[in-house]
Amino acid sequence: MKTPAGRLLRGALVALAAIALPGAPIRAETYPARPITVILPFAAGSASDVVTRIMVNKMSQTMGQPIVVDNRPGAGGNIGTALGIKAVPDGYTWIATGTGPVAANVTLYRDLGYDPEKDLASVSPFAYFTIVVAASTKLPVNTLAELIAYAKQHPDELNYGSVGIGSSQHLAGAYFEQLTGTKLTHVPYKNIGQYAPDMIAGTVPLGFQWLPNVLAPLNAHGARALAVAGKKRLAALPDTPTTIEAGLPDYQASGWFAMYVPHGTPKDIVARINHEMAAALADPEVRKRFEQQGAEASVISPEEARKFLSDEIAKWREIITKAGISKIE
Repeated sequence: MKTPAGRLLRGALVALAAIALPGAPIRAETYPARPITVILPFAAGSASDVVTRIMVNKMSQTMGQPIVVDNRPGAGGNIGTALGIKAVPDGYTWIATGTGPVAANVTLYRDLGYDPEKDLASVSPFAYFTIVVAASTKLPVNTLAELIAYAKQHPDELNYGSVGIGSSQHLAGAYFEQLTGTKLTHVPYKNIGQYAPDMIAGTVPLGFQWLPNVLAPLNAHGARALAVAGKKRLAALPDTPTTIEAGLPDYQASGWFAMYVPHGTPKDIVARINHEMAAALADPEVRKRFEQQGAEASVISPEEARKFLSDEIAKWREIITKAGISKIE
């Protein structure tokens, strides 16, 4: 005969066993219980790397566990993103990735090897970067109008750098060509850290870049910011006009960076990560540091983030198709 005490003991043993089993479900109340890895598919020192580290360092303090950034650059961000997708969906591997790997590359690559909408669970975008049009001081241009005129006089001679094919910087350059009737040459970098010295030297003199990627040349007076492709000036570049002020009002371009986890990660864990991101980005010091990097900090719900990703895939499909960019094998 089973007594109440016996049933109580049996229930306690089942609960203990569930805790001990490595495959036991992880719940938000006890999460995280060990360090977290953030796979970032771009190089250390890139714009995405800088803002991700600012945010997760704050999150680490409030979540009580180390959050380690693992940079895995290559193939326009596809390699690191694909690696993160294959991780165990237990909340201990996050993927910080952006416009290229999960939106533009869906159209750009013939076989991406993954489906962002099916293989990833959206947590939220967290950084929006207005494109900065920058030019090496080796170029005889001081304004956006002068750049356009010079580019028209030297078709296909001006190189511009980006973090890879399909990145927001690459497509911002293609969009600039469409609007201005100029012909430029795109130079994708596997490691964006190599771009700054090339810009200063004048070998790759142009950039349609996120601010952190051109800060070093700007601070070294090896490059100048000609315009920011947004509706308002950047706090970090108060003297740089917008493209509206500079006479090219239709040129509005930006990129974004977002947090994802592998598909199948428990929804309450996704919600917990989202909550911690929002708390970190609400911190005045974190927001100030984002502004210094030319980034706007913002978090939306996971449900809104899923729709955001779907809309971005559709938007970039239209832009890439219009630009006539060939698919990559």
